[in-house]
Amino acid sequence: MNTVLYDSDCPLCTFQMKSLTWLDWFNKVRFLPIKDPEAAKKAPGLTREDLMEAIHCITEDDEIHCGARAIRFLGMRMPLLVPVSLFLWFPGVIWIAEKVYQFISRNRLFFSKIFGCKGACAIMPERERDLEVDQTSE
Repeated sequence: MNTVLYDSDCPLCTFQMKSLTWLDWFNKVRFLPIKDPEAAKKAPGLTREDLMEAIHCITEDDEIHCGARAIRFLGMRMPLLVPVSLFLWFPGVIWIAEKVYQFISRNRLFFSKIFGCKGACAIMPERERDLEVDQTSE
């Protein structure tokens, strides 16, 4: 199973992960906050600073994709995001997407306030999925 590590203390990140739970129709992804002790076990080569800079997706083969490349990878596994993912494969687009991602990441708390993510996170439920229930009982 693919695992996404994200900052659960960031309202923008939390809102995005809750949104992705609704787009992950086939339960291909597990979402794991970086403050969860299992996150360090899942990606022992990544520092906390690395994890705070961008979302990281660890594939079933232990490949690590971060930032816009993680979005591109995840998009191919979520039907509604396939067009976005395909667009990110055009030559040069991923470079631009990485720059935009880095800008948003560096200013995510500011963007959280502008978009009202904290309030939206409070009302937007995370989709309950069997895989989270199964993994928490292990």
